[in-house]
Amino acid sequence: MFDKRISLFMGHYGSGKTFNAVNYAIKLNELKGNVSIYDLDIVNPYFRTIDALEKLNNAGVELVVSPFAETNVDIPAMNAKSYQMVDDLTRYAVVDVGGDDRGALALGRFRDKILEENNYDAFLVVNCFRPETRTIEDAIIYKNEIEFSSKIKFTAIVNNSNLGNLTTLDNVLQGQAFCEELSKQCGIPLAYTAVVNGIEAKNKIKNVLEIEPIKYGDFL
Repeated sequence: MFDKRISLFMGHYGSGKTFNAVNYAIKLNELKGNVSIYDLDIVNPYFRTIDALEKLNNAGVELVVSPFAETNVDIPAMNAKSYQMVDDLTRYAVVDVGGDDRGALALGRFRDKILEENNYDAFLVVNCFRPETRTIEDAIIYKNEIEFSSKIKFTAIVNNSNLGNLTTLDNVLQGQAFCEELSKQCGIPLAYTAVVNGIEAKNKIKNVLEIEPIKYGDFL
């Protein structure tokens, strides 16, 4: 991780895409600098990465979001600056893609340039405690549907299995085992496991990304 210019975060609603995209962007900015995060959820533009605006500003990460992001106007619209994602090769781009296969359609206008540059990771974010992905079979269905809509193949899996602020190390390890089996069946690697600060998992799991919640009490 952290070695591609573009990092796409995709998954079903409630998988923790935004939570991971925001924290990944902040960590990437610490390591590399010059990072922008793009919110492509044009279906529900006022409840996305904008919730982490202060956190991103404090970290020096640019947020590119719908012009209606801080309003109650629910109009599908994309910031014209979103094209910077594929046009400005000097900046790292972290992309929070809309949930499930319908949300992945927003990638269509950028797909050709993303594939042409071929310097991206497409992360499938999975929370095995969510109803939509409680079985390997269901997770694979979501994976295939999103790939069909986005026309971009996933390159790696992110284990974001959690129960909000009730999460224990055992829950994290259960999610780890789930995502390792999913990785095996899909033939794509497990990139990292997202672990909320305070849960000691580094001696149990490789490739841990310690992250802070955007909101407490919810699935992250």
